[in-house]
Amino acid sequence: MNQSTAEVVAEFPERGVQWVKEQFETVVSETGDYVRHKPAQSLVWAFVAGLILNRLPIGRILSGLVRLLIFALKPAILIYGAAKLYQTAQEEE
Repeated sequence: MNQSTAEVVAEFPERGVQWVKEQFETVVSETGDYVRHKPAQSLVWAFVAGLILNRLPIGRILSGLVRLLIFALKPAILIYGAAKLYQTAQEEE
């Protein structure tokens, strides 16, 4: 693994976080504009969304997601450790 590839791989999470942050800010600003232009319709949509969220089993959904994340965390840590070990071995050569 050459240095340029390692740098690209190291920058990938940072670029991903930056992209998500920009997208989130865009959605928030567009939502604010929509609410300012159509307040009554926004209240109706908020009421409908509240009813739907009230009926969903949010607790079960969140606990399932937490279990899934914990289950996926072990292989992710193993892969991360193997990548660091490989990187260290390459640096020693």
